[in-house]
Amino acid sequence: MILVDMNQISLASVMMHLNMNKKVEPDIDMVRHMILNSVRMYRTKFSEEYGELVLCYDSKHYWRRDYFPNYKRNRKKTRDDSNLNWDAIFECLNTIKAELKEFFPYKFLEVYGAEADDIIAVLCGELEYENGKTLILSGDKDFIQLQRYRNVTQYSPITKKYVNGIDPVEYLNEHVMKGDSSDGVPNVLSPDNTFVDGLRQKPLSKKKIASFVAGGWCDLPNDEVKRNFQRNQTLIDLTKSPAELFFKILDEWHSAPEGDRSKLLNYFTQKRLRNLVESIGEF
Repeated sequence: MILVDMNQISLASVMMHLNMNKKVEPDIDMVRHMILNSVRMYRTKFSEEYGELVLCYDSKHYWRRDYFPNYKRNRKKTRDDSNLNWDAIFECLNTIKAELKEFFPYKFLEVYGAEADDIIAVLCGELEYENGKTLILSGDKDFIQLQRYRNVTQYSPITKKYVNGIDPVEYLNEHVMKGDSSDGVPNVLSPDNTFVDGLRQKPLSKKKIASFVAGGWCDLPNDEVKRNFQRNQTLIDLTKSPAELFFKILDEWHSAPEGDRSKLLNYFTQKRLRNLVESIGEF
Protein backbone atom coordinates (compact mmCIF):
# COMPACT_ATOMS: atom_id res chain seq x y z
CA MET A 1 0.00 0.00 0.00
CA ILE A 2 1.01 3.60 -0.59
CA LEU A 3 0.29 5.83 2.42
CA VAL A 4 0.00 9.39 1.14
CA ASP A 5 0.52 12.35 3.48
CA MET A 6 -2.11 14.41 1.69
CA ASN A 7 -1.79 17.52 3.86
CA GLN A 8 1.84 17.94 2.87
CA ILE A 9 1.23 17.21 -0.81
CA SER A 10 -1.80 19.52 -1.01
CA LEU A 11 -0.13 22.41 0.79
CA ALA A 12 3.02 22.05 -1.34
CA SER A 13 0.87 22.26 -4.48
CA VAL A 14 -0.99 25.38 -3.41
CA MET A 15 2.20 27.13 -2.28
CA MET A 16 3.91 26.33 -5.57
CA HIS A 17 0.90 27.74 -7.41
CA LEU A 18 0.90 30.96 -5.35
CA ASN A 19 4.66 31.47 -5.69
CA MET A 20 4.69 30.84 -9.44
CA ASN A 21 1.80 33.22 -10.08
CA LYS A 22 2.68 35.79 -7.37
CA LYS A 23 -0.81 35.56 -5.87
CA VAL A 24 -2.17 35.75 -2.33
CA GLU A 25 -5.31 33.68 -3.07
CA PRO A 26 -5.44 30.35 -4.91
CA ASP A 27 -7.17 29.60 -8.20
CA ILE A 28 -9.01 26.42 -7.23
CA ASP A 29 -9.05 25.08 -10.78
CA MET A 30 -5.27 25.33 -11.04
CA VAL A 31 -4.67 23.86 -7.58
CA ARG A 32 -7.13 21.04 -8.23
CA HIS A 33 -5.29 20.12 -11.43
CA MET A 34 -1.92 20.20 -9.67
CA ILE A 35 -3.04 17.98 -6.78
CA LEU A 36 -4.83 15.47 -9.00
CA ASN A 37 -1.94 15.30 -11.42
CA SER A 38 0.40 14.59 -8.49
CA VAL A 39 -1.88 11.77 -7.33
CA ARG A 40 -1.91 10.34 -10.85
CA MET A 41 1.89 10.50 -11.15
CA TYR A 42 2.47 8.83 -7.78
CA ARG A 43 0.05 6.02 -8.58
CA THR A 44 1.63 5.49 -12.00
CA LYS A 45 5.14 5.49 -10.55
CA PHE A 46 4.62 3.29 -7.48
CA SER A 47 1.41 1.21 -7.64
CA GLU A 48 2.92 -1.75 -9.48
CA GLU A 49 5.45 -2.30 -6.70
CA TYR A 50 3.52 -1.10 -3.64
CA GLY A 51 -0.18 -1.44 -4.40
CA GLU A 52 -3.01 1.06 -4.10
CA LEU A 53 -3.05 4.58 -2.70
CA VAL A 54 -4.43 5.36 0.77
CA LEU A 55 -5.14 9.08 1.24
CA CYS A 56 -4.31 10.15 4.80
CA TYR A 57 -5.40 13.53 6.17
CA ASP A 58 -5.00 15.48 9.41
CA SER A 59 -8.13 15.99 11.45
CA LYS A 60 -9.04 19.61 12.23
CA HIS A 61 -8.54 18.72 15.89
CA TYR A 62 -5.68 16.56 17.13
CA TRP A 63 -4.82 15.02 20.44
CA ARG A 64 -1.32 16.49 20.72
CA ARG A 65 -2.79 19.96 21.14
CA ASP A 66 -4.85 18.68 24.09
CA TYR A 67 -1.75 17.11 25.64
CA PHE A 68 0.54 20.08 24.92
CA PRO A 69 -1.32 23.35 24.18
CA ASN A 70 1.79 24.94 22.59
CA TYR A 71 1.95 22.24 19.92
CA LYS A 72 2.22 23.95 16.50
CA ARG A 73 1.02 27.26 17.95
CA ASN A 74 3.95 29.04 16.31
CA ARG A 75 2.59 28.07 12.87
CA LYS A 76 -0.50 30.24 13.35
CA LYS A 77 1.69 33.24 14.10
CA THR A 78 3.70 32.56 10.93
CA ARG A 79 0.48 32.46 8.90
CA ASP A 80 -0.83 35.65 10.53
CA ASP A 81 2.41 37.45 9.69
CA SER A 82 2.25 36.48 6.00
CA ASN A 83 0.32 38.36 3.33
CA LEU A 84 -1.45 35.23 2.06
CA ASN A 85 -5.21 34.75 2.37
CA TRP A 86 -5.15 31.61 4.49
CA ASP A 87 -8.93 31.42 4.80
CA ALA A 88 -9.14 31.16 1.00
CA ILE A 89 -6.28 28.64 0.93
CA PHE A 90 -7.92 26.34 3.47
CA GLU A 91 -11.32 26.68 1.79
CA CYS A 92 -9.73 25.65 -1.52
CA LEU A 93 -7.92 22.64 -0.02
CA ASN A 94 -10.99 21.50 1.93
CA THR A 95 -13.11 21.59 -1.23
CA ILE A 96 -10.60 19.43 -3.11
CA LYS A 97 -10.31 17.08 -0.12
CA ALA A 98 -14.09 16.53 -0.15
CA GLU A 99 -13.96 15.82 -3.90
CA LEU A 100 -11.21 13.24 -3.45
CA LYS A 101 -13.27 11.49 -0.79
CA GLU A 102 -16.47 11.43 -2.86
CA PHE A 103 -15.27 10.74 -6.38
CA PHE A 104 -11.94 8.88 -6.29
CA PRO A 105 -11.33 5.12 -5.98
CA TYR A 106 -8.98 5.14 -2.99
CA LYS A 107 -9.33 4.53 0.70
CA PHE A 108 -9.68 7.91 2.40
CA LEU A 109 -8.77 8.24 6.08
CA GLU A 110 -9.42 11.28 8.25
CA VAL A 111 -9.92 10.36 11.92
CA TYR A 112 -11.07 12.86 14.54
CA GLY A 113 -8.19 13.61 16.92
CA ALA A 114 -5.52 12.19 14.62
CA GLU A 115 -2.91 13.68 12.33
CA ALA A 116 -1.94 11.89 9.13
CA ASP A 117 1.24 10.91 11.03
CA ASP A 118 -0.83 8.88 13.51
CA ILE A 119 -2.80 7.13 10.77
CA ILE A 120 0.33 6.22 8.83
CA ALA A 121 2.13 5.02 11.97
CA VAL A 122 -0.74 2.75 13.06
CA LEU A 123 -1.07 1.21 9.60
CA CYS A 124 2.68 0.65 9.25
CA GLY A 125 2.83 -1.10 12.62
CA GLU A 126 -0.39 -3.10 12.64
CA LEU A 127 -0.42 -4.15 9.00
CA GLU A 128 3.31 -4.90 8.88
CA TYR A 129 2.78 -8.53 7.86
CA GLU A 130 -0.51 -8.18 5.96
CA ASN A 131 0.15 -5.89 3.02
CA GLY A 132 3.61 -6.71 1.70
CA LYS A 133 5.60 -3.60 0.87
CA THR A 134 4.50 -0.24 2.27
CA LEU A 135 5.53 3.14 0.86
CA ILE A 136 5.13 6.37 2.84
CA LEU A 137 4.76 9.23 0.40
CA SER A 138 5.97 12.28 2.33
CA GLY A 139 9.06 14.40 2.83
CA ASP A 140 8.39 14.67 6.58
CA LYS A 141 11.41 13.33 8.45
CA ASP A 142 9.16 12.32 11.37
CA PHE A 143 8.40 9.20 9.33
CA ILE A 144 12.02 8.01 9.36
CA GLN A 145 11.27 6.30 12.68
CA LEU A 146 8.69 4.07 10.95
CA GLN A 147 11.36 2.49 8.77
CA ARG A 148 12.06 0.21 11.71
CA TYR A 149 9.04 -1.78 10.56
CA ARG A 150 9.45 -4.56 8.05
CA ASN A 151 9.21 -3.52 4.38
CA VAL A 152 8.48 0.18 5.07
CA THR A 153 10.05 2.66 2.63
CA GLN A 154 9.71 6.45 2.41
CA TYR A 155 9.79 8.63 -0.69
CA SER A 156 9.87 12.44 -0.65
CA PRO A 157 7.84 14.11 -3.42
CA ILE A 158 9.67 17.36 -2.65
CA THR A 159 13.22 16.10 -3.25
CA LYS A 160 12.05 13.29 -5.57
CA LYS A 161 14.29 10.88 -3.68
CA TYR A 162 13.89 7.99 -1.28
CA VAL A 163 14.48 8.88 2.35
CA ASN A 164 16.97 6.30 3.56
CA GLY A 165 20.45 5.75 4.97
CA ILE A 166 19.46 6.84 8.49
CA ASP A 167 19.06 4.43 11.40
CA PRO A 168 15.39 4.86 12.44
CA VAL A 169 15.84 4.08 16.13
CA GLU A 170 18.88 6.33 16.45
CA TYR A 171 17.04 9.10 14.62
CA LEU A 172 14.03 8.83 16.94
CA ASN A 173 16.16 8.90 20.09
CA GLU A 174 18.00 12.04 18.94
CA HIS A 175 14.77 13.66 17.74
CA VAL A 176 13.17 13.20 21.15
CA MET A 177 16.17 14.82 22.84
CA LYS A 178 16.40 17.73 20.38
CA GLY A 179 12.66 18.40 20.13
CA ASP A 180 11.08 19.85 17.01
CA SER A 181 11.06 23.62 16.60
CA SER A 182 8.70 23.47 13.60
CA ASP A 183 6.07 21.86 15.84
CA GLY A 184 6.84 24.08 18.84
CA VAL A 185 8.43 21.25 20.84
CA PRO A 186 11.56 22.41 22.75
CA ASN A 187 14.57 20.24 23.53
CA VAL A 188 14.62 18.28 26.80
CA LEU A 189 16.55 21.02 28.63
CA SER A 190 14.04 23.76 27.78
CA PRO A 191 10.61 24.66 29.22
CA ASP A 192 7.24 24.32 27.49
CA ASN A 193 6.89 28.01 26.67
CA THR A 194 10.26 28.36 24.89
CA PHE A 195 8.96 28.98 21.37
CA VAL A 196 5.63 30.67 22.08
CA ASP A 197 7.38 33.27 24.27
CA GLY A 198 10.33 33.73 21.92
CA LEU A 199 12.90 32.33 24.34
CA ARG A 200 16.17 30.70 23.35
CA GLN A 201 16.54 27.00 23.93
CA LYS A 202 19.14 25.86 26.42
CA PRO A 203 22.19 24.54 24.54
CA LEU A 204 22.18 20.79 23.93
CA SER A 205 25.39 19.51 22.38
CA LYS A 206 25.76 16.35 20.31
CA LYS A 207 27.95 14.95 23.07
CA LYS A 208 25.26 15.53 25.68
CA ILE A 209 22.59 14.03 23.42
CA ALA A 210 24.74 10.92 22.94
CA SER A 211 25.26 10.71 26.70
CA PHE A 212 21.54 11.01 27.43
CA VAL A 213 20.64 8.41 24.79
CA ALA A 214 23.28 5.97 26.04
CA GLY A 215 22.34 6.38 29.69
CA GLY A 216 18.61 6.21 29.23
CA TRP A 217 15.87 7.50 31.52
CA CYS A 218 17.67 6.78 34.80
CA ASP A 219 20.72 8.86 33.83
CA LEU A 220 18.81 12.03 32.94
CA PRO A 221 20.12 14.72 35.30
CA ASN A 222 16.99 15.83 37.18
CA ASP A 223 13.19 15.58 37.41
CA GLU A 224 12.62 18.56 35.10
CA VAL A 225 14.64 17.01 32.28
CA LYS A 226 12.89 13.66 32.84
CA ARG A 227 9.54 15.40 32.64
CA ASN A 228 10.59 17.20 29.41
CA PHE A 229 11.85 13.93 27.98
CA GLN A 230 8.45 12.36 28.63
CA ARG A 231 6.77 15.37 27.00
CA ASN A 232 8.91 15.04 23.87
CA GLN A 233 8.63 11.28 23.65
CA THR A 234 4.83 11.51 23.82
CA LEU A 235 4.71 14.17 21.10
CA ILE A 236 7.38 12.79 18.74
CA ASP A 237 7.35 8.99 19.05
CA LEU A 238 4.54 7.98 16.69
CA THR A 239 3.84 4.80 18.67
CA LYS A 240 2.67 6.89 21.64
CA SER A 241 -0.75 7.91 20.33
CA PRO A 242 -3.60 7.26 22.82
CA ALA A 243 -4.99 3.71 22.83
CA GLU A 244 -8.52 4.93 22.07
CA LEU A 245 -7.26 6.73 18.95
CA PHE A 246 -5.22 3.71 17.91
CA PHE A 247 -8.32 1.51 17.78
CA LYS A 248 -10.38 4.25 16.13
CA ILE A 249 -7.83 4.44 13.30
CA LEU A 250 -7.93 0.66 12.81
CA ASP A 251 -11.74 0.71 12.79
CA GLU A 252 -11.72 3.46 10.16
CA TRP A 253 -9.21 1.52 8.06
CA HIS A 254 -11.29 -1.65 8.06
CA SER A 255 -14.58 0.16 7.40
CA ALA A 256 -13.33 2.67 4.80
CA PRO A 257 -14.91 1.81 1.44
CA GLU A 258 -12.90 1.31 -1.69
CA GLY A 259 -13.71 4.11 -4.10
CA ASP A 260 -15.96 3.77 -7.13
CA ARG A 261 -14.08 4.28 -10.40
CA SER A 262 -17.32 4.87 -12.29
CA LYS A 263 -17.55 8.38 -10.83
CA LEU A 264 -14.30 9.62 -12.34
CA LEU A 265 -15.41 10.46 -15.87
CA ASN A 266 -18.39 12.58 -14.79
CA TYR A 267 -16.20 14.34 -12.24
CA PHE A 268 -13.46 15.19 -14.75
CA THR A 269 -16.07 16.39 -17.22
CA GLN A 270 -17.87 18.50 -14.65
CA LYS A 271 -14.62 20.14 -13.51
CA ARG A 272 -13.40 20.58 -17.11
CA LEU A 273 -10.25 18.55 -16.51
CA ARG A 274 -9.82 17.64 -20.16
CA ASN A 275 -6.08 16.96 -19.92
CA LEU A 276 -6.68 14.46 -17.13
CA VAL A 277 -9.54 12.72 -18.93
CA GLU A 278 -6.97 11.41 -21.40
CA SER A 279 -5.15 9.78 -18.47
CA ILE A 280 -8.22 8.52 -16.60
CA GLY A 281 -6.92 4.95 -16.64
CA GLU A 282 -3.93 6.05 -14.55
CA PHE A 283 -6.11 7.08 -11.59
